[in-house]
Amino acid sequence: MTYNRQEVLKKIISKNNTKMVLLVMDGIGDVPLNGKTPLMVANTPNLDKLAQESELGQTIPVLYGVTPGSGPAHLSLFGYDPLKYEIGRGILEALGIDVEVGEKDMVARGNFATVEGDIVVDRRAGRPATEENVRVCQIINSKIKEIKGVKVQVFPGKEHRFVVKFTGDNLSDKLSDADPQKNGLPIVFTEPTVDDEASKFTAEVVNEFLKKLKEVLKDEPKLNFGLLRGFSKYPDLPNFEEVYQVKAAAIATYPMYKGLAKLVGMNVISTGQTIEDEVRTLKEIYNDYDFFYFHVKKTDSYGEDGNFDMKVKVIEETDSIIPEILSLKPDVLVVTGDHSTPAFMKSHSWHPVPYMLYSRYTRKGLSNKFDEFECARGTLGTFYALDSMSLILAHAQRLEKYGA
Repeated sequence: MTYNRQEVLKKIISKNNTKMVLLVMDGIGDVPLNGKTPLMVANTPNLDKLAQESELGQTIPVLYGVTPGSGPAHLSLFGYDPLKYEIGRGILEALGIDVEVGEKDMVARGNFATVEGDIVVDRRAGRPATEENVRVCQIINSKIKEIKGVKVQVFPGKEHRFVVKFTGDNLSDKLSDADPQKNGLPIVFTEPTVDDEASKFTAEVVNEFLKKLKEVLKDEPKLNFGLLRGFSKYPDLPNFEEVYQVKAAAIATYPMYKGLAKLVGMNVISTGQTIEDEVRTLKEIYNDYDFFYFHVKKTDSYGEDGNFDMKVKVIEETDSIIPEILSLKPDVLVVTGDHSTPAFMKSHSWHPVPYMLYSRYTRKGLSNKFDEFECARGTLGTFYALDSMSLILAHAQRLEKYGA
């Protein structure tokens, strides 16, 4: 497919007063364990009732068989071709915690990790309290300030996550991840992914930082190393509000998703740390915007932890706020995920993602429940997540006829 969906839509979009809510339950898709997925096990009377009034389907975040990161998967949901716009997680995490990123900056997302010798035994350092993260970042910033003329700063995120920013001339983000991706494997260092001097120099700086980091943190019992991935400079993306002619708000608790929303041009709204806080925020700002991105993180976190039961619990918590969202009378409500995170796999996967679209224009009546198998049988079929925005806009009566 060579056409640019956003360019096509820009020509036929019309404004009106409709309200659209995109509820993303991160990593919601799963595969059966003992015959059932968390969505099938969860008590979800409100999602199931909504399914009876909606059209269901399942999305492919990037390509069939391709396991997506959260960045590409979300970009696709927002209508940005993830094969065209490659964005490192570093910039998303950085913007999400309000790190200023300028022309001379290159950033990376970090995980504090526990190593024994040169073996990574826990990629998330036991998911420490954020206060521990802050303390360790202060130690690093007091000990490591500059490498080969490049300024270095680390910024704490939530739990085990942090951001590192390198500031200097001729820095490149064409680097491989310095992360083995699995526990029990040796530490890996970054390498340039293109053959140029800027990438080679930047790789030397990053690897020297990692060596210094290991020395500085050698006495820490758990947070004694850092894994880096998603090296990135500031990208140039079309503005979401300009492309779709909407005023868009993002409600999310985790920095990366705030960063992604900010990067595409949404207004990131401050909220609390719970799903209940998020829905309260939605109600407070509902009259001020017409498109709402509402993100639920813990479905993904518990999937990655292999915690089937807690993933079920988060699904049930989300189900409980569906009536509150519907009480606002949105013209379109989509409930979906960005990707699948099967609990028994403890990782993202390539499996299609459940998708449910509610509006007054749906071909309703086929489905009785919201889960992976009902969605696979749904009227929307299997489609690319990249087409979600045109479906949302169409059901909001915001698209004119294409052609004569």
